[in-house]
Amino acid sequence: MADENGKQTETESRPCHQTVALLLVSLRLAALVATSTAAGLMAFNKETKTITVAVVGTNPILQSFTAAFQQTPAFVYFVLANALASLYNLLVMLLRPCLKNRGRQVLVHLLDMVVFALVVTGAAAAASMAELGKNGNKYARWNPICDRFEAFCIRGGAALVAAFIGAVLLLLMNAFSAIGLTCKNEASNNN
Repeated sequence: MADENGKQTETESRPCHQTVALLLVSLRLAALVATSTAAGLMAFNKETKTITVAVVGTNPILQSFTAAFQQTPAFVYFVLANALASLYNLLVMLLRPCLKNRGRQVLVHLLDMVVFALVVTGAAAAASMAELGKNGNKYARWNPICDRFEAFCIRGGAALVAAFIGAVLLLLMNAFSAIGLTCKNEASNNN
């Protein structure tokens, strides 16, 4: 659309692929922040409680219990998946000037889908274990632990929220990346 002087507006003069490229950089940066936050929160999530397990005479017998992410394979996978996603997004942002070739952009789009799958599966596995930690399983006689390790569960929940936000950002990034590839294809067909 032209303005009153007959000139094209800024949004029309800017090609589709430039707009999508700017949006992709913003989404990639936000996904980097979300996945690195998720990985960091869970990686440093540890809580130790000392409780009295018995009393002999007047002397209490104390036992220390620790909840840490390393004790659950789903949480370890969660940390690795989010850390890999963060590293991958950082590398793509640093190597962006070298990724102007269409073949490389298609490769990055495919790798973006793999990273999205990693983050989503890691978040889903961790969410499953978090639900078990919060509610237990009365049929298997697994007691909930969040009533005893409240800070551990709160930090784990915050990490899960960050990971799911990162997953949504990665999904949007994949969609706009596909649009960007289509825009470039249309631009090359018009020339």
